[in-house]
Amino acid sequence: MSTSGVSASVETPSGKGSGDENFPVGSFLLPARLRPHVARFYAYARAIDDIADNPELEPQDKIARLTGFAEAIEGSHANDPRYVTAHHSRASLLETGVTPQHCLDLVAAFKQDAIKPRYDDWDDLMGYCYLSASPVGRYLLDLHGEDRSDYPFSDALCNALQVLNHLQDCQADYRALDRVYLPQDWMRAEGATVEELDGTQSSPGLRRVIDRCLTATEGLLVEARKLPGALHDSRLAMESAAIVRIATKLTRALQARDPVAGRVQLTKLQFMGCCAVGAVGVLLSPRPKRR
Repeated sequence: MSTSGVSASVETPSGKGSGDENFPVGSFLLPARLRPHVARFYAYARAIDDIADNPELEPQDKIARLTGFAEAIEGSHANDPRYVTAHHSRASLLETGVTPQHCLDLVAAFKQDAIKPRYDDWDDLMGYCYLSASPVGRYLLDLHGEDRSDYPFSDALCNALQVLNHLQDCQADYRALDRVYLPQDWMRAEGATVEELDGTQSSPGLRRVIDRCLTATEGLLVEARKLPGALHDSRLAMESAAIVRIATKLTRALQARDPVAGRVQLTKLQFMGCCAVGAVGVLLSPRPKRR
C-alpha cells in the first residue's frame, strides 16, 4: 500500500515518555540484556499512540501514518528515515525472534482510535483492550521465553491497566478527542451522559458508571494475580508482581477519588513502594519449573 499521502514528518511526538506510564517500563527489575529491546518496543508503541492521540490530525491521515508503521514492521520502507522507530523495532524483533504480530495489533488498535470514539459495552471495550494493551504483556512474555499458556493472566493485567488509564484520563480524552471509553450501555442504564465528563465533578450517575468499570477491573485483577507465580523468569515475575500491586492500589485510589474532579494517580513513593513489595514477594516465593 502506498503512503504517498503521508507528510514528510510521520511521527507526532507528544512529549510523553516511560515516566508517564502507570507501570515500570524496562525497569531495573528486568534482565539488563533485554532492556534495550523493551525500550525499542516501547518507543514504537509510543510513536504510534501519539499519532492516534494527536487532535490536529484527520482520521484518514492518522490511518495512513499508522499503515506506514505497520508496513515498516513487516519489512517495507527500509530506506525511509520517517520510519526509523519502526526499523529499530523490527531489527529487535528479528534479533530476539519475537513475532511482529504484537506490533501489528497495536497498529490495529490505534487505527480504531482514529475512527471509533465510543464503546457499546464492556465486551466491546475489552475487544479494544486485547489490541491496545494485551500485546504489551504478550511481547514481554515472548521476549523472556515464557509459555503462551500464561497469556490470559498477562492479558487480564494489561487490560486492567488500560481501563484504569481510561478512567484517569476520562475527562481529558473527551475534551481533546471526543473519545469516551466508558461503556455506553452502562451510561444509559445509570442515566449518565458523555457531556458530564466536561464538568467539575462526577454526577451520581457517572460515578456509578466509573464504579462499575472499577468492579469489572477488580475481576480482571483476580486473574492477573496468577501471573507472577506462573512465570519462570524471576525478574519478569518481580516486575509483574509490582505492576499487579500498582494496578490494585490505583483501583482503590479511583474508588476513593473522582477522576473528573482531578487526575487520580499514585505518588512516586506509592509507586516505588508497590515495586519494592512486589519484588520482595517474588524473591520469597519458589519459581515454577519450565515445562
